[in-house]
Amino acid sequence: MIQTIVVGAGVAGLVVARELVLLGHAVRILEASDHPGGQVAGHLVGDVRLDLGAEAFATRDGVVSAYLERLGLAQRVVAPLDAPAWLCTATGDLVPLPAVSLLGIPSAPLARDVVRVVGRGGAWRGLVDALLPGPVGSRLPTLGALVRRRMGDAILERLVAPVVEGIHSTHPDRLPVSAVPGLVHNLLRENSLSRAVTRMRIDAPAGSLVASLEGGMTSLVDHLVADLDRFGVRIEFGTRVVEAHADRVVIDRGDVQLEEIAGRVVIAAPGLVVDSQGAPGETTETHLVTLVLSASGPHVSALADAPRGTGVLVARGGTVHARALTHVTAKWPHLRSALEGREVVRLSYEHPADADQALRDAATLLGSTITSDAVEHVGSVTWFRAQRLVPTGDVPVVGEQVAGTGLAAVIQHAVETARSLGAPGDSVSGCTEGTKKENVA
Repeated sequence: MIQTIVVGAGVAGLVVARELVLLGHAVRILEASDHPGGQVAGHLVGDVRLDLGAEAFATRDGVVSAYLERLGLAQRVVAPLDAPAWLCTATGDLVPLPAVSLLGIPSAPLARDVVRVVGRGGAWRGLVDALLPGPVGSRLPTLGALVRRRMGDAILERLVAPVVEGIHSTHPDRLPVSAVPGLVHNLLRENSLSRAVTRMRIDAPAGSLVASLEGGMTSLVDHLVADLDRFGVRIEFGTRVVEAHADRVVIDRGDVQLEEIAGRVVIAAPGLVVDSQGAPGETTETHLVTLVLSASGPHVSALADAPRGTGVLVARGGTVHARALTHVTAKWPHLRSALEGREVVRLSYEHPADADQALRDAATLLGSTITSDAVEHVGSVTWFRAQRLVPTGDVPVVGEQVAGTGLAAVIQHAVETARSLGAPGDSVSGCTEGTKKENVA
């Protein structure tokens, strides 16, 4: 039987590998790093195991929930604290996000909590949306272009942009409208973007819009790896793929001689994907700093009251360097109970930041005096997030670079890709022109 080689052991690679095994393929996984999971990996900050990247999944479309049920993990799903996130405006004001909104898009532009952020002029411009026919802006490619056309710059830059950048690590002008499933459909249905938001919130399943797993989202990775191990599939860590073709890969294990491995290839590593011009896709950097604060530290106990709800998103133009802060122990009550009084906050940055900068930003955003002697542990990590592109060639590709952002999009696309490959006896596609790029899975 011809083996199927999956390049990359992030969630997309693990999911597509598992599905291929269930279809009868003999699977081999190659991973450049020393651990699986990609952006859903975990790490230890001191003695606390925390998610490195994705800490939750969207529940709206039910894709991830259904997949977790297939894996037998449905009973481990946990909901976050039912409290709003906050926004640090460009002027430094700290305010709750509008009560009824979607990615910052307000359902009522003249509501007091919207006016407080965008100003009365910006709010009145947002109301123009209700006067425009539904098709206006509906064919624009990005969320930013759509919101700007219908609601104006103030709502886009002061309200939507901080939320989108905090969640998707990119400006709305770079986020495809397709990343918000159902938005255009409801815009055309309701003839208003604000009413589309209201409709989508009404139609959303009862409960929180996001959820996680006991033990963090990294538990999903642990379960997928355990399943693959049970099926006899091993992950070959420290194996860097330098060329990928439809029927073979060339790998570098650090030896002088490169090695060629034959097999049907699936790419789950963004560094090997090229666009129509043969250039690798763009990536953006996200730098995360996690602070574990001692229960005995001064003023730390006050954080137990979740003074800023589940966290704070930051508008550009202010004095805070962080793009967002997640109050991890406030957002996930099950984690707080396990930490016995310690508090965990995580800040995200566009550029590298040290513990001192993170501590200053955390104190400002939480409205609390947090001193350095309260910091028990610091963890830092940098992600290179792949931007969307349309790959060329005959090699199947999975992952956020082709599926879009979010676990739902990544998992659904990986499952569909595996099923499209069919039975292992099907013929291998012709060789494509390989790309000599490093596997950065």
